[in-house]
Amino acid sequence: MANLFIIAAPSGCGKTSLVEALIKKTKNICVSVSHTTRLPRPDEVNGINYYFVSIGEFKEMIKNNDFVEHAKVFDNHYGSSTKLIREKLDEGIDVILEIDWQGARQVKENMPNSVSIFILPPSKEALLGRLQQRAQDDEITINRRMSDAQNQMKHFNEFDYLVINDDFSSALNDLSLIICLSDKDSERFSLSLSEQSKKYKKLLKKLI
Repeated sequence: MANLFIIAAPSGCGKTSLVEALIKKTKNICVSVSHTTRLPRPDEVNGINYYFVSIGEFKEMIKNNDFVEHAKVFDNHYGSSTKLIREKLDEGIDVILEIDWQGARQVKENMPNSVSIFILPPSKEALLGRLQQRAQDDEITINRRMSDAQNQMKHFNEFDYLVINDDFSSALNDLSLIICLSDKDSERFSLSLSEQSKKYKKLLKKLI
């Protein structure tokens, strides 16, 4: 039976890179392509990176209950199609949703068997450094992302599993252990929210 996985993280935590690497090394798994009202970036393709729609189209989809979750992030709307997700699950393909904590709450309500994973940075300083190194945003935007990250990190305890992205390879291995639900139960349990909260008690206190 296929599974729905929720992976959330503040901007700059390496979520997208980790998911891309995970997809390459894992069979029968895909990332759900979200709908969004934001404009596409130069390298983005409609239907591959996102389904780019107008605000009017998005609101019509909300009205028709077409989304398993939807949220407004940085002045733009994002949503995950229930139909597209169920089609993949019915084909026996695991599905990953890259969303924030707001969306995760909605998915848990609509599809309670979903498995949720939250990714955290090893420190606030590391997160700021990663945002600056990307050279995608100006200082005002980076400060806004840091403020948003602070708010998002407060919700880590609403997830089933917790991964600390300090070393990329280790974080990728941790994600793989969680995704492979039928294997290495004891190792996967060590990544559960309760166990990771104990292990990283000092780090969580500094981040939150």
